[in-house]
Amino acid sequence: MSGLLSKGIKFNHMVATVATEIKDLQEIPDLGGKADKVEVTSLADDSKKYIAGIKDFGDLEFVFLYDNSLVTSNYRVLKAIEKAGTIDTFQVSFPDGTKFDFSASVMTTIAGVKPGDPLTFTAALTLNSEIEVTDPVVIP
Repeated sequence: MSGLLSKGIKFNHMVATVATEIKDLQEIPDLGGKADKVEVTSLADDSKKYIAGIKDFGDLEFVFLYDNSLVTSNYRVLKAIEKAGTIDTFQVSFPDGTKFDFSASVMTTIAGVKPGDPLTFTAALTLNSEIEVTDPVVIP
């Protein structure tokens, strides 16, 4: 496969081992972190030396079309997690079957708008785990 469209990416809230999609996802953040650079230069070295430090993923900000019409609506589900102050498990799944699983707390923000703009909100997820990547199953 030489390319893959973003169409079909899903954001799931994991309840036990069941992935429940949170609908109307518009944007996902970068799903990789950057490790700090730790200097390990000694007095005998002619130049600075470094090793990789702790990886920082930062907050993951997901943008959704706003829907608060039902108990299962995207805004209501994510706002309830925020109000509970819990660490929940989430998953981003790609159309090819690649999955990114992680635990995080949630903070929601309604986006500002101009006339004619769609209502959207951002769910900023603060990680409480590594991002575990599962590769798609290859069928020969």
